[in-house]
Amino acid sequence: MALSAQRRPGHGTTGPSPSPPRSRLAALARSLARRRVPVFLLVAAFSMAAALFGGGVAEHLSGGGYTPGDSESARAGRVLAERFGAGSPDMVLLLEAGAPVDRPELARAGREFTERVGDSPSVVSARSFWTTHDPSMRSEDGKSALVLVKLAGDEGEATGAARDLVPRVTGEQGPFTVSAAGRAPVNDLLEKQSQQDLTRAELLAAPLTLLILLAAFGSLVAASLPMLVGVVSVVGTLAVLRLMAEFTDVSLFAMNITTALGFGLAVDYSLFIVTRYREELGRGLDVHGAIAESMRTAGRTVLFSALTVALSLAAMLVFPVYFLRSLAYAGIAVVVLAAAASLVILPAVLSLVGRRIDRLDVFAGLRRRLPGARQGGTGFWHRLVSAVMRRPVLTGGAVTALLLLLALPFGHARFGLTDDRILPEGSSARAASDTIREDFDGASTSPVTVVLPDLDPGERREDLERYARDLSRVEGTARVDGAAGSWAGGRRIAPPGPASAAYADGGGTWLSVVSSAGPNSAEGEEHVRAVRAADAPSQALVGGEAASLVDTKSSLGDRIPWAGAVIALSMFALLFLFSGSLVIPLKALLLNVLSLTASFGAMVHVFQDGHLKWLVGDFVHTGQLEVTVPLLMFCVAFGLSMDYSVFLLSRIREEYLATGDNTRAVVFGIDRTGRLITAAALVVATVLAALATSQLSLLKLLGAGLALAVIVDATLVRGVLVPAAMKLLGRANWWAPRPLRRLHAKAGLRDT
Repeated sequence: MALSAQRRPGHGTTGPSPSPPRSRLAALARSLARRRVPVFLLVAAFSMAAALFGGGVAEHLSGGGYTPGDSESARAGRVLAERFGAGSPDMVLLLEAGAPVDRPELARAGREFTERVGDSPSVVSARSFWTTHDPSMRSEDGKSALVLVKLAGDEGEATGAARDLVPRVTGEQGPFTVSAAGRAPVNDLLEKQSQQDLTRAELLAAPLTLLILLAAFGSLVAASLPMLVGVVSVVGTLAVLRLMAEFTDVSLFAMNITTALGFGLAVDYSLFIVTRYREELGRGLDVHGAIAESMRTAGRTVLFSALTVALSLAAMLVFPVYFLRSLAYAGIAVVVLAAAASLVILPAVLSLVGRRIDRLDVFAGLRRRLPGARQGGTGFWHRLVSAVMRRPVLTGGAVTALLLLLALPFGHARFGLTDDRILPEGSSARAASDTIREDFDGASTSPVTVVLPDLDPGERREDLERYARDLSRVEGTARVDGAAGSWAGGRRIAPPGPASAAYADGGGTWLSVVSSAGPNSAEGEEHVRAVRAADAPSQALVGGEAASLVDTKSSLGDRIPWAGAVIALSMFALLFLFSGSLVIPLKALLLNVLSLTASFGAMVHVFQDGHLKWLVGDFVHTGQLEVTVPLLMFCVAFGLSMDYSVFLLSRIREEYLATGDNTRAVVFGIDRTGRLITAAALVVATVLAALATSQLSLLKLLGAGLALAVIVDATLVRGVLVPAAMKLLGRANWWAPRPLRRLHAKAGLRDT
């Protein structure tokens, strides 16, 4: 066996070693403990500076970022904006008149309003029903009309421009009642709502976390230490996001997701270290000796666990969308910060608290009745694991079948891009968008755009007319508008008019291909593919919302194998260096994937199909999932699952090295970590579940899905599948070929 030669009989079971191994972490802990006053001052200074610097971070974050910036649709959008001042509008103004909008007095007021909007400094172009005479920009009852506004700058600048412009152009405007929809107003409302949701989540999660820690520790003093580290981590997280926003686009949702992740991990890491410290005090070590030994063992595992979570998040860097990439950068920084805060702050604080760590045992009675509260062969986890290992095939097979059954709904998952329906019902942009969807041609504000940057419509008019005619015959095309007029069903339905000039710039042209299908639908995707397959007279770039969805799904799909390889290879290598085994890494990877099945099934069953919505609060289910969310959820949940696997494996390995008995090591490891990992998982699940109270459906989905993944991993996987698999594999768990055993002996992770 790979590790049997390293056994130290009795270690970990009969009391402290007379001379614990030397460790850099232990030496660092002793140094921090001796210099606790400077450490306190530095931490206080860091926290104050971070709070001041990161306080206004939300204003520097960006909405959107769900589509690849180098795709064909993105290039088409840039050319449209730069050369023609056109493309998908940043803002759509809905003007309701209560009377037919083509009446002369309303038409005159509509043109004047459009000109006034267009004259605003931040507006690139504004076009309306009255300036284009486009019938799709008038409602079916003829009493409402649209103004499509293109704003200057990138997405973040457009959001800021909308924040200033919307109050000036909405409400009662002459004979019209005006409301705003579109990407920029939606992003502005998302920013405001996410800040409200973050405050609500923190107010909910903090007291619940303290109660969990009190139940786990009993002592108010011990429970307060992880909370202290968690608060420092949250403050530091906001500063990290603010600093990142100076150099790159950072998703607005990074604030909610990373603060939850940072707080949960900081509390968990501190929980493990404080628990080990109390254990070492109980074994007879003095305060500084207990701190050093805790850092040598639990501190080392914290470092390793942080590395596994960071590497899992790093897999998102392979995807070319800044929503995922910014969350990867921010998540990695936050994980490092959470681990560093635990390893730096706790030695100093523990040296001050000393043996008073168990003071104020307010929940002693409850703690004794909690599952797993008793250790040493009498607790809940000992009995459960012993029962599982007596019948590993039956218990492991039953749980595996259950998890696979829960995953079945994911087989009919459908993916789209996020839109205004992520907002809570009743928000102004959401209400305006609902009205536009119900009363207007659904494709009027999001046509497929075909850019021909090198085709001069004056010189090659016949080629342009032939191409427009061909596109109008494509299945799913309702109408084609361009410099040569309008076409439908293979024939011209309108000659060029005053509005046609907007489709040319003297050296190139573009076409608006209005689809009969919605942009976020399978039919819309098929229409884009058919348009791209048509024979264009010159280089053609196809864009629009439906094209963005096609490009995003294709780009993400192409890179999923690379992300999977990053996670699998890095986790395999790290677990081999940690355990010296080839079998344990493979088993951990398989079980971690299996632990996500329930979350992925629930994601579709609840958030796509709309079942059991009462469990997470009301929201609008669109019949689709945002295409990037499953990737984000997989990377985060996989990292958290591996985090707990490392803590459990460290105790199992410790006992196996001491006894060489695989069954005893598994029972001992799960029994000794039962209450600890249960409390840690409850903390993280509580913090993540607090996200599900958000009024934004995307955060609600992420919070509920990740919380479920953590609970499944901490119960069914750790309590049943891990002991069942390790029982069936026996001593083979620790197998590695001789060359790799020699490699592990030289390069494997040690306590020193």
